[in-house]
Order: sequence, then C-alpha cells, then structure tokens
Amino acid sequence: MSDDCIFCAIIEGDIPARVVYEDEDALAFLDANPLAKGHTLVIPKNHHERINDLPEDEAMAMYAALDRIVPAVEVAVDADATTVAFNNGKLAGQEVPHVHGHVVPRFPEDGGRPIHALFDDRPDLSDEELDDVAAEIDQRS
Repeated sequence: MSDDCIFCAIIEGDIPARVVYEDEDALAFLDANPLAKGHTLVIPKNHHERINDLPEDEAMAMYAALDRIVPAVEVAVDADATTVAFNNGKLAGQEVPHVHGHVVPRFPEDGGRPIHALFDDRPDLSDEELDDVAAEIDQRS
C-alpha cells in the first residue's frame, strides 16, 4: 500500500467507494467522475503505479476481474458495448498513480469515438521500420 494513493485508501476502507466486485487480488468500483453511466474502475489490491510494474500473477488476476466486470457492467446499464482502457503513465493521461482499468459503457448516442481517434498525426512507417519495431518488441517480451 502507498500512504498517499487514493486507490490504496479505497482498498483500506479509508475512503468510501461504490464497490461492485472484490476478490483477494482485485477491487472494482464505480468511477466517482464517470464518463458514462456504469463507468467502473478495476484495480489490483497491491500498489503498482504502471502496468509494467505488475507481476504476471497479479496482471492475470486483474484480467480475470475485468473478465467478470465487463459483461456485468454492460447488462447492468443496458450498454451495447464497452471501451476497456488503461492510461499507462502520466503522459498517457494516468491521473492516479495506481494501475487501473476503465470499463466505460458505450451507447449509440454517446458521441464517443474509438481509440484510433485519440491521435491526429499517425506515423507513416515503412515495412522496414515496422519490421524493426516488431523485432525490438519481440526481443524484449
């Protein structure tokens, strides 16, 4: 736990939250500033700032919680779909330095866009550049 983390305080029960799921590894609760009705956050109970910091077993446990929460949220708010996203690091928009997945219900009239709409200037990479990037990722994974 981190003493200055709002999500750790929620896990400890020091800050109230509308908890919708809990197991020994993960906690899910409604976002206090929702993007849509039913917007839910899923977090690991152990404090880790970024996905890169999560041990594999905790990442798997968090994904298992997401696997339960996504359909539950869709049914609960009669959503046609959900966007599931992680902001991994400050530059990516992560505001709370504790890993958390957003489950945002989507509706026909929400005006929301796909993740591809986040970027105005996409790189025009050659096949060689794509091969190089793929090789670098493969080498490090």
